[in-house]
Amino acid sequence: MSRADNTALADWLDRQYAIAARNLTLGVSATHLVKERPPFRQRIVPQPGSVVASAVMGAYDPDPDYFFHWFRDSALVMDALRILVADGTRPAADAGHIRDFIRFSLGLRGLTGEAVLAKGDLRRGVDPDFVQHVRTEADLRGVAGDRIWGEVRVNPDGTLDTLNWSRPQHDGSALQALTLLRCLDDGVLEPDVRGEAAGLLRIDLDFVLAHHAEPSFEIWEDSLGRDYYTGVVQCAALRRGAGWLEAQGDADAAGRCHEASTVLATALDGHWRAGAYASLLPAASGSPGRDLDIAVILGVLHAGLPSGPHSVLDPKAQATLAALEDLFAGLFPINAGRAAPALGRYREDRYYGGGAWYIATLAAAEFHYRLAAALVGGAAFALTVDNRGFVARALGAEPGPEPLDSRRLAAAFLARGDAFLATVQAFTPADGALSEQFDRATGAQTSAKHLGWSYAGFITATDARRRALRHAG
Repeated sequence: MSRADNTALADWLDRQYAIAARNLTLGVSATHLVKERPPFRQRIVPQPGSVVASAVMGAYDPDPDYFFHWFRDSALVMDALRILVADGTRPAADAGHIRDFIRFSLGLRGLTGEAVLAKGDLRRGVDPDFVQHVRTEADLRGVAGDRIWGEVRVNPDGTLDTLNWSRPQHDGSALQALTLLRCLDDGVLEPDVRGEAAGLLRIDLDFVLAHHAEPSFEIWEDSLGRDYYTGVVQCAALRRGAGWLEAQGDADAAGRCHEASTVLATALDGHWRAGAYASLLPAASGSPGRDLDIAVILGVLHAGLPSGPHSVLDPKAQATLAALEDLFAGLFPINAGRAAPALGRYREDRYYGGGAWYIATLAAAEFHYRLAAALVGGAAFALTVDNRGFVARALGAEPGPEPLDSRRLAAAFLARGDAFLATVQAFTPADGALSEQFDRATGAQTSAKHLGWSYAGFITATDARRRALRHAG
């Protein structure tokens, strides 16, 4: 990029960061909204602390209905809000949203399927064309005890979701644990909330310990199997959780977390295939798996391991991102002539046209920024046969036999991250609104509007860039 281009990008980032900081909370504690689902006789009024994935009403008409509190999305939105409070973009009072989120989450502990069934036949009064979308009694009876945390999502009024969905999913508790650990470390929580956060953290760690060996539905909620994304965030949560438990004097629980994290790390190593980590290993013979998928990169980022395998310093993770860039550079017409391609989820994706995702393209930028910061901070960089292509595209030339200069390499990764953010800028409207996707051929926004996760992805990518620049300066 030229100096003028860099200045223009920096100016846009400042404006867009402010917009993302404002729009992130559109679905947080949205108690002023009412969601009607007439075919199901549902009227949902969110509670304080709930986080709807998108506050824009939809019923697949054509926008999807994302008016649910997803455990995954809500943890990521709260993590981004933590950054905004810590850096002063949002007032300290906004830590109250995190407090309410913790209390909302604790309030879900007593939910059971039996209690729902005791209220009567769920199908009574449901539009006949929609009865097929109502959960069975057998399915609901399985919701008891800690199984609530594998429910994927609940209604933002704190009730069980009674609609069919892909269950169980086991990434939510791990992500929530990581967010809580960061909140406790950053000091953004009010003193009287720290005890409640610790209580919820123990619940999350207990769930991960109890269920990490079980297959679950993957991040995109399509297929059951051994999911890289779930495994890496579980591994990170247990590693960091073990340190926290040791500090609390609970050596027994810390030991169990260490042991389980080691098992998960070994399983993650088994995802390596020629040139990339496979996203999903089949749960059983004949069941579907998936190789190239941006979920692997999202998992590395959300886990935040500081070094070693399955961190941004992992040559195999770097190779996976390079393979994804190659895939989407040729798959999406909007990438013709573009320095850094807009990325989607996976090759076969057809959801709302299978377009580019903001979170995917932002993840590529954030990956490079975190790598740049690590190198300037003194981390060792390993050049291997796996990551040579990744390094070459950042440097603009094949690396030679001489040792790599860390400062030069960090600057190249920083510039490569900027190229991905320039791609995001190209497909962001003037008002800064971020949907879920943008069309692979036209670049027009598609799917859910004002997606909280998209704003969270922008905030974490920009924060990573600022950290890289501070290290470099």
